[in-house]
Amino acid sequence: MVGVGMLIIQVMLGGITRLTGSGLSITDWDVVTGVLPPIGNQQWLTEFHKYQQTPQFRLINSDFTLSDFKFIFFWEWFHRLWARAIGFVFLIPFIIFLAQNRIRQDMIIPLVILFVLGGMQGLVGWIMVLSGFVGDSVYVNPVKLTAHFLSAMVLIGYTLWFGLQLLVPDDQRRTDKQMLNWAKALLILVFVQLAFGGLMAGNKAATAAPTWPSINGSFVPDSFFRESPWTRNLVYNKLTIHFIHRGLAYLVLVIIAIFSWKLYQRKKEGSLTLLAAKTYWIPLALVGTQVLLGILAVLTSPYIIAEHWGTFEWLAQLHQLVGMFLALSLLYISYLVSGKHTGKA
Repeated sequence: MVGVGMLIIQVMLGGITRLTGSGLSITDWDVVTGVLPPIGNQQWLTEFHKYQQTPQFRLINSDFTLSDFKFIFFWEWFHRLWARAIGFVFLIPFIIFLAQNRIRQDMIIPLVILFVLGGMQGLVGWIMVLSGFVGDSVYVNPVKLTAHFLSAMVLIGYTLWFGLQLLVPDDQRRTDKQMLNWAKALLILVFVQLAFGGLMAGNKAATAAPTWPSINGSFVPDSFFRESPWTRNLVYNKLTIHFIHRGLAYLVLVIIAIFSWKLYQRKKEGSLTLLAAKTYWIPLALVGTQVLLGILAVLTSPYIIAEHWGTFEWLAQLHQLVGMFLALSLLYISYLVSGKHTGKA
């Protein structure tokens, strides 16, 4: 569960890196030597010179001083350092506990898979960064940014499920196929919604329609299919992405409300375990908060000031964080309704 917390912090650091425009400040992937930041003025000038060769510097940050560069370098460096720390927090205890025979045999392979997933996440992140150095790119590719975020969510979900297996007593789980099917469907829907959230961020689409409840005065954008082929609209058309992201938010809100009502009815009937009865309402509370944060983020997007962390950036960070918690809360409910009641203490 410490790992789950560290991974959530890592995603939030990724959000800060994106919102401060820091993601392309480090042009190399040095797994070992990259642990330390530049030391001394000459090393800083060398790193700054590398950044000066990038399209981002040439096209939008050509007025950057060394001090400006140090600021964006810090966030990307710290983001990578935290990722390395997660690896060490996992690997060192794993090796020690394995040597001491303190890990059950059935846990070894899932833990190895967990470590591999973490390594793959780092690789996906570097592929994403490379996309920002191609041609006249000044930011990373939105699709690769979304893939990086979604793979992080898969990693966090896998870690949480493993933690729940170790922490939740058997008598706090019951098989409820109907509720499990609802939870699975919601997980898929929220996963798609998170994907469009990533595309919103990657395309900086919030500012494309800073109005609510309408989208620039209408409910269906006029330029819904302006890109060709039409499939490009789903990943690069800001208004199309904005429209789908909003529509999915309303759909998720309604379905979670129905889902929560059904869970409440089961609570009244006494068919939920004590743990489920105490926590069934969490997804509904989170989705309501998430919708509100999304609306506020959209409405404050016109007031974005370059190189300044303001209201929009705080709301965007909270919007992402609550969205992650929402997905994890549905995974948690899925776990509680997917097991068999054994009667064990």
